[in-house]
Amino acid sequence: MAGITKRGNRSLRKQLIHGARAAMSHCKKRDDHLSHWLNSIVVRRGPDKACVALANKMARLSWTLLQKNEMYKAQ
Repeated sequence: MAGITKRGNRSLRKQLIHGARAAMSHCKKRDDHLSHWLNSIVVRRGPDKACVALANKMARLSWTLLQKNEMYKAQ
């Protein structure tokens, strides 16, 4: 499970990064599992690597939901 590679669709990768940056601004104020995970990565690795990590997580989650043909259910 590495980060997002530069192989594949450039526009999809760009949109995932933009979405992750938008989500990062809201995670500072929230108190859920994903926000804690993201804020710990920001502290350890910095905001740029945390953004790519979140984009990677969103890509894997989206792929899983598409493959199983399910709706997203927040925990």
